[in-house]
Amino acid sequence: MEILCNQSLKNYSTFKIGGTADYLLEFKTLEEALYALEFAKEKKIPWFVIGKGSNCLFPDTPFKGLVLVNNIQFFVQQNEIFKVGAGFSFSYLGAKTAQLGYSGLEFASGIPGSVGGAIFMNAGASMMETKDPLLEVEFLNENGCLETFQKNQMQFSYRKSSFQLKKGIIISAQFQLMANPKAKEIQQKILAGRVKSQPYQDPSIGCFFKNPSKEMPAGKLIDECGLKGLKIGGASVSTVHANFIVNQNGASHQDVILLKQLIKHKVYEKSGIHLEEEVQIFEEFTI
Repeated sequence: MEILCNQSLKNYSTFKIGGTADYLLEFKTLEEALYALEFAKEKKIPWFVIGKGSNCLFPDTPFKGLVLVNNIQFFVQQNEIFKVGAGFSFSYLGAKTAQLGYSGLEFASGIPGSVGGAIFMNAGASMMETKDPLLEVEFLNENGCLETFQKNQMQFSYRKSSFQLKKGIIISAQFQLMANPKAKEIQQKILAGRVKSQPYQDPSIGCFFKNPSKEMPAGKLIDECGLKGLKIGGASVSTVHANFIVNQNGASHQDVILLKQLIKHKVYEKSGIHLEEEVQIFEEFTI
């Protein structure tokens, strides 16, 4: 385990946007996470946690603190119960459990990000959400105490969880799945549909806006405004899926901010609907 200095956050974001962090630590165990918290406390510096960096827009300015990269990746099965580290790939979890013949996480296949990130934002697709098969979560609070939360304690709603209001680190999660011989077939259909309909070739942070309703997806509203292909600087609205902002030519944080503001304005002007961001946006590092 090594604490790195002056690391570019572009290398830790699927958007390839971001300034430098004074300190960065990739931890793989609970003990290493505890060490990181102690380091930040001793240095009296701010800190925050990321997983795969697939849902965060970082500013181009430096972060005078510690970035923690959660890479806890164990996978344990006991019958229909699966316990996994929070740094485990959420997409791979969906594929792996389906291949083992268990249903409940097929929707995760193709969703970039970690298990911890999926829990944090209650990621979802195909009429399913992370909370649905989730049983419990182990959480390391900012004081270094390990807590266990049951599903009914996590206050899940659309793209929200109680962890968004807590300072700490998601360590692991348990999911309860169901045996299903067709799980792999379902998972592969979901993945094929996602690959076909989303811009996997371009750097992005996934769907940018929340869907106002099931009947009114954000991508459809944006598309109806004729905004596919709209560019500001190096950022553009994907021509494949209108709810993706992609980095096609060295986009800056400000390029993305200006583009998302224009999208929101155009959609409201046409439909009277206020779009709400689904991604985490750091306007500047004031943590």
